[in-house]
Amino acid sequence: MHEERFRFAGRVVSCERCGSGHINGTYLVRTDAPKKYIMQEINRQVFRDVPALMRNIALVTRFLAREDKDPRHVLTLVPTNEGEDWFEDEQGRAWRAYEYVENSVCLDQPRTLQEFAQSGRAFGEFQRKLAGFDAAQLAETIPHFHDTPARCLALHEAAARDALGRAAGVQREIDFALSHEKEAGAMTGMLARGELPLRVTHNDTKLNNILLDAQTGEPLCVIDLDTVMPGLAGNDFGDSIRFGASTALEDERDLAKVELSLERYEAYARAFLGACGASLTRAEIETLPLGAMLMTYENGVRFLTDYLSGDVYFHIEREGQNLDRARTQFKLIEDMEKKWARMARLTEEAAKA
Repeated sequence: MHEERFRFAGRVVSCERCGSGHINGTYLVRTDAPKKYIMQEINRQVFRDVPALMRNIALVTRFLAREDKDPRHVLTLVPTNEGEDWFEDEQGRAWRAYEYVENSVCLDQPRTLQEFAQSGRAFGEFQRKLAGFDAAQLAETIPHFHDTPARCLALHEAAARDALGRAAGVQREIDFALSHEKEAGAMTGMLARGELPLRVTHNDTKLNNILLDAQTGEPLCVIDLDTVMPGLAGNDFGDSIRFGASTALEDERDLAKVELSLERYEAYARAFLGACGASLTRAEIETLPLGAMLMTYENGVRFLTDYLSGDVYFHIEREGQNLDRARTQFKLIEDMEKKWARMARLTEEAAKA
């Protein structure tokens, strides 16, 4: 391990694997100061441009630290002995370290409506605090990550290639995806026309990417900043809704269980807009329901593309899991279409609250 390469306070007494993330290797480091730190090996198969990724994180975290002086409200990078934000070891592996946020917890799933709302507040505050940051400074750590038309093109290619002969068995799902393709470029088109501003976006807005105060349950800070990139506020809002406001698990086989909870949608929208509504444009607020629809659609397309390609990107634990994931997303879209007017009204009411 490489604990000796960072400017940790005190002598390192332990370094243990921790966390449930599947991308980076994460370790809890304890010293006799006593102090705790999080040390990570960055997955270079996923994040190929580590200098750009770490520059993004350094720019954003230092800006946030200037906006909010409470050290528990932002991740703080620990410098290497050479004063850098990360280092590469002899095997070409990339490493970084953060200050440990004391008395914090991280939840994989919300246990209550209030906990889901707290994630909306946290990501809303993330947007508000970064409203004055020029997102054009940031690199795309994963190019075309939320380029929905490009995701549709990949589906066309995977269906035409049909590497495993699966296309005939999922023609209904392919037809559903292609029938909605005309809507895929709605928000990217608005961005290109200058109707939506470029924002700093997190791009993985799940509850488990927020630290909560262990005693009060209040949100402390947003974590897992590897996918922080230039993007659209509606994408971050939408990804939270498609995952957290669904009444079923992402890979649920019984589609009768899958629908959009308007109660959860309203709770999240009120918390999110309560935190950042004043810093968003009118067009951004109006397109939040569209963001929910497009992020659900984009993920469904990605799951279906991966199924057709042989499950090469998303990890699966059973045969057909990516197909089940695609089906839940498409069922959720169908329910959103039925509830579209109510989603728009709830968004409008949340913006005025």
